[in-house]
Amino acid sequence: MFDIRWIRDNPDAFDAGLAKRGLPAQAGHVLDLDSRRRSAVTALQEAQARRNEASKQIGAAKSRGEDADALIAEVAALKQRIQQVEADEATLADELDGILAGLPNLPEPDVPVGADEDANVEIRRHGAPPDMDFAPKQHFELGEALGLMDFETAARLSGARFVVLRGLLARLERALANFMLDMHTTEYGYDEIVGPLLVREHTAFGTGNLPKFEDDLFKTTDGFYLIPTSEMVLTNLVREQIVDEETLPRRYTAYTPCFRSEAGAAGKDTRGMIRQHQFSKVEMVSITAPEESAAEHERMTGIAEDVLQRLGLHYRVMALSSGDMGFAAGKTLDIEVWLPGQDTFREISSCSNCGDFQARRMQARCRAAGGKGTRFVHTLNGSGLAIGRTIVAILENYQRADGTVAVPEALRPYLGGLEVISAHA
Repeated sequence: MFDIRWIRDNPDAFDAGLAKRGLPAQAGHVLDLDSRRRSAVTALQEAQARRNEASKQIGAAKSRGEDADALIAEVAALKQRIQQVEADEATLADELDGILAGLPNLPEPDVPVGADEDANVEIRRHGAPPDMDFAPKQHFELGEALGLMDFETAARLSGARFVVLRGLLARLERALANFMLDMHTTEYGYDEIVGPLLVREHTAFGTGNLPKFEDDLFKTTDGFYLIPTSEMVLTNLVREQIVDEETLPRRYTAYTPCFRSEAGAAGKDTRGMIRQHQFSKVEMVSITAPEESAAEHERMTGIAEDVLQRLGLHYRVMALSSGDMGFAAGKTLDIEVWLPGQDTFREISSCSNCGDFQARRMQARCRAAGGKGTRFVHTLNGSGLAIGRTIVAILENYQRADGTVAVPEALRPYLGGLEVISAHA
């Protein structure tokens, strides 16, 4: 959401930000609705004041034995007028709120301008692709050959875009989650959270998933939404609160299943675990004071990179263009891991600074010690990492010519010292 007062003062900057997103100008229409709504509020206040005054005059006239019929008629007309103006104001407010709720966050000044991923800019890369003296296979070829990755059974159970992991791959998922959570909590100061997997509409609205992206969510028959990421829960931990600035930054992490309908993904990544309806992820969320969010964004991205570095995986960091960023993001850095089987980089983490965009939707504020005023907090989120895609990366980067897969050293303590993933017994 946006500060309407800021739009009044900066209509050209508002439209320029939307243009970077590839959207048409909206300031004129927004400000027209705002002006009409404010006029309705003024008319309402004037009518209410006159009604109150006339009501007093009726009492005074009756106490003096004077005819009050004209005043009574005026009050009756004012009552109807007030009801109509209230309805008009509510309609205008709903239309204005609907427009603003459907507009994405404006890009930060240093975000590359472009229509899509082709305008993304590489910031840095780490490591190098593994040397292989054989033709690398894709993860699903390896997993199926090992008898540890079963898409056929998953399809019988649930349809397309699901998988059954068995044995050592199931253990690998659990090991990765524990490894990441241990890093985030013991080394980087994140508070581990176990929260709901089902949320109400206002929670999804707070993070910007509703109303624009309802088709991407799974909804129950009684009004709950399955979370597409635990960001939705972690960010809303401060909704409708005023927090003390000395308690910031607040850093939260969670390991959860995530559920996405993948609306519009027909034909994309139909094989394997890259794009599924259900997947697991370790999420990071930070709540900061406004002046701290830029540094927190770099810190969060660095933590996700540290996970990949400890796993010995080659990756690059990309600054997403204005047309490729998510709805709530003001700036996003994607981390893309190298996949030898696909011979390309694929996203494994996305770290975004949302500024006060989500905080306005959640009404989440902070107050300085001894201060009277409040201001909106800034919110950030990042994958730390997506578990399924990390399994994909390990399988493809640590595969061996005989079809077995070496276990990264950092994970061996979480797998009882296991060094090699071999065929399911």
